[in-house]
Amino acid sequence: MSKNKKFAIRVTEKRAGWTAEITRQVTSRKTVVSKREAGFETEELAQAWAENELLGFVKNQAERNERKGQQRVERQERQELESAKRKAAALRARAEAALEADEEADEEE
Repeated sequence: MSKNKKFAIRVTEKRAGWTAEITRQVTSRKTVVSKREAGFETEELAQAWAENELLGFVKNQAERNERKGQQRVERQERQELESAKRKAAALRARAEAALEADEEADEEE
């Protein structure tokens, strides 16, 4: 059985056989069926299918988290670089304005 908090397996008996569902905990009160397969002859077959599919779900989630984390790092680096450029431009503009003010003051004297 998986120790994943986000996904769980639910196996139920229906008219035509066993049904396996992979459920996802959306909020503390709301659960959604992510994948469902019906028509299994035995509970063991349904459980085996669900466990196999759940492994795929968890693997995909881990890969997605890794991708998103890398994108977040790249985005933060890009934002820091842009922020540094803006600060440098502002300092440069302030220095130029101060230099012009000094030159005007010298000309008036």
